[in-house]
Amino acid sequence: MFSDVNRDTAEVLARNGCEVVTPPAQHCCGSLHAHNGELELARRLARQSLDQFPPEQFDAIISNAAGCGSHLKHYARLLADDPVYRKRAELWDAKLKDIHEWLAQIGLTTPKPGAPAQSVTYHEACHLCHGQQITAPPRQLLRAIPNLTLTELPESSWCCGSAGIYNLIQPEMANELLDRKLRHIVSTKAAVVATGNPGCLAHMANGIRREKIPVRLVHPVTLLAEAYRAEKPCE
Repeated sequence: MFSDVNRDTAEVLARNGCEVVTPPAQHCCGSLHAHNGELELARRLARQSLDQFPPEQFDAIISNAAGCGSHLKHYARLLADDPVYRKRAELWDAKLKDIHEWLAQIGLTTPKPGAPAQSVTYHEACHLCHGQQITAPPRQLLRAIPNLTLTELPESSWCCGSAGIYNLIQPEMANELLDRKLRHIVSTKAAVVATGNPGCLAHMANGIRREKIPVRLVHPVTLLAEAYRAEKPCE
């Protein structure tokens, strides 16, 4: 759904001195399966991930999706009774980092001026702020972008209604939450809404199209990638 975010993530990591390894094909992380009780299938997918990304070979394993990352950080709990994968899962958990978290840890390279002025507000995906307890790094990333004005979103940590598959199984309540979120977005008068989870991006995009709200919806890492591309060359 958001392959451009993956490309932007790889570009941003490279710009910040990271060697990026991306296999040509990847398995699902198993997040939605685990959240909805399909634990055996979730364990099978976790083992496939551990085989595809051997944690001992990497300094960090990066996720750019809040919902996936929240699950990915708990493979050790999921595979606690697996004698073959348990230890590797523990190492995996220690190295799994959300993209915002990782950039804050290694020290983000501030883009040079060049990006156009833009007004941005930030929606905190539940699995990022509540699940992973990551709240400051995304804001630090946004504030590092030249000519970007960040306006705090009222009730920024409230659910937008997506919540995994909640918008599919409880659409009435999900849309009530979405409408509340959209009203707050409009109140900020921001031209851009940033959020770090594909479920939130897809659910809010539906509401924005329905209400014809003139805002752009985007992952924070995309704004950073665009800022790097817009850098003015040195004189």
